Order: sequence, then C-alpha cells, then structure tokens
Amino acid sequence: MITFLVFLPFLLGFVVIGVYGERKIAGFIQNRLGPMEVGPVGLFQTIADLLKMLQKEDIRPKAIDKILFLLAPIVVFGSIFAGYASLPLTTEIEGAGFSVGVFFLLSIVSIDVLGILMAGWGSNNKYSLYGAMRSAAQIVSYEIPLGLSVLAVVMFYQTLDLQTISASQGVLGNEPTYLFGIKSLEVTGVGGFLSWNVFTMPFMWVVFIIFFISSLAESNRVPFDLPESESELIGGYFTEYSGFRWGIFMLAEYAMMLLVSFLGAILFFGGWNTPLPNIGEFALADWTTGPIWGVVWLFSKATFFIFLQIVIRWTYPRLRVDQLMSLSWKYLTPAAILLLFIVGIWKLWMA
Repeated sequence: MITFLVFLPFLLGFVVIGVYGERKIAGFIQNRLGPMEVGPVGLFQTIADLLKMLQKEDIRPKAIDKILFLLAPIVVFGSIFAGYASLPLTTEIEGAGFSVGVFFLLSIVSIDVLGILMAGWGSNNKYSLYGAMRSAAQIVSYEIPLGLSVLAVVMFYQTLDLQTISASQGVLGNEPTYLFGIKSLEVTGVGGFLSWNVFTMPFMWVVFIIFFISSLAESNRVPFDLPESESELIGGYFTEYSGFRWGIFMLAEYAMMLLVSFLGAILFFGGWNTPLPNIGEFALADWTTGPIWGVVWLFSKATFFIFLQIVIRWTYPRLRVDQLMSLSWKYLTPAAILLLFIVGIWKLWMA
C-alpha cells in the first residue's frame, strides 16, 4: 500500500517531466528546438499531449481476444510497478523489509514478458504478434547477463537484501546503531564515493557496464527497441492500442527505466549513501547522511542514469536483430560468467 501511495503519483509526475526532458535533450543533441510553443519554453507541451491522449477514443479491433487484449497493459505495468516495493529509499535498516529483495524484484519484473505476449496474441494482428515474439526473445536473452551481473554483487555481499547491500557501501567501518528507537547507521570512517562498489572493487565497473547495457534492452530503449521501433513496426506488440491503454505501455516503459536506474544505483553506486567523503575535520559524509539525504542521493543517482539512457537513445543507431542477439549470447553472457568466477575467487581470497 505504501508503494502504491508513494510511487504511483511519483511515476505519473516523472513521466510528464521525463517526456519533456527527453524531447529537450533530443533537440539539443540533434540540433533541433524541441517543445517551445505551449507554455514557457514548452513546459506545458507534455501536459497538452497527455490530455489529448486521454480524450482519444478507445478503439478495439473486432476480432481481438478481449480478455488478453484488455489485461495485457495491466500485466505489463503491474509487474514493473510491483518491483518498486523492494527498493530501499532511506538509511533505516528495516526500510525495505525484503530479505530477498533482489530475487523478488528480478522475478516479478520478468512477468512483463507475459503481458507483452498477451498484447501481441490478443490483438489478432500478425505484425503485433511478430513484435511480441521479438520482444520476448530480446527480454529473455538479456535477462541472463543482467541476472549474472546482479548475481556478482549478491555473491560478494552474501545477501539478497537490497538494504543490506546499500548499507555495506556506506561509510567504511560503519556499525548498526539505534537512534530514537529506530535502527540506523552511525557514520564513522571515510565513506563517500570511496565506499561504493565500483570503487572498492574496480572490476565491478565492467559488471556495471554489462548491467547497464542489459537494462537498456530490458527497457526496450534504443539501440535495443526493435520490438517497438516506430518507423518500421509502428509500435510492435501494441500497434492496435490507442488512447489510455497505449499510454499505460508508455508509462510502463518509463517506469522500467526508473526501476533499473534505481537498481543500478543501489548495486554499484552506494544507493542512498552520500558521495561526499569525510576529509579530516570536514565530516562531509556525517553532514550529508540521514533519511532525507538518503532519498535525495538515491533519486539524484537514478536521475543521472536516466539522463544517460536518453542521451544514448538520441546518439546511437538501432541494432539489427542479429546484432542484438549476438551481443547478448556471444559477448555479454560469456563476459558475465567470467566476471562471476572472478568475484568468487576474489571473495575466497579476501576471506
């Protein structure tokens, strides 16, 4: 219930801001203007598009499978939205309450493949079905290197709890303490970015790159948007959807972008931990650690990764389907397996 009350309004606002930001960034990268007429600097353009979308007629082809067709967008968005329940947002040790948060997140999000197949099959359109099959093949293929990269972090920290992983990347030498009856963290040591996963274990940079590339494919973002490439497939598996139902698919895409950005920040870049270290008498980590600061840092890191996803979309061309599958099976998956062995050897050596 907390996840529903907190994240659903936030996601709706994030999509409005994200679409506007993506248009402006695209205009800058490709030397175009972007939104500029509706409202100051085009600020109201996305809101106008949203209102227009909500007023569109809900057109449904006559020969569709009504149950599958109507349930598909709900399954896609619901599976992704449920993943937010496992995210640790603050410095409280019991914040997320999921001892198997990583397993829950990866398993529940993978259900969106079923919704995509339901949309393609229920549309009774061969092109929608082709798009759904291509999307399922892509997501299943890239879930393997994505899962292996996450497993490398889990193996090192010996836990599936995202909150514990975040706390372990905090100030060096920290120990759980109690503050006002709530289990929290006492900031001692250096901390800052020096305690983050990618800096304490340099080879984790390669693991993160595999994670980030796989997350782009999981989110159907360029250069991995073959299932819904607008210029060739006109939407792929949701070709027959219009109005609000089409909007749910777009909401799910942006929700997936934000979710994998949160996960990347938690696993590799300290989660809610501050990037500022303690330097002598300047206890920057002490001053910028706490429940409110934790939310600020986590959302800032996730926003940065979303910015990278947008820049990549408007910079690189789309891959061919054979290139897409070869990248996963010939390069990312073997590299992820090799890095998994390296993490295991590193863990045994450190023990």
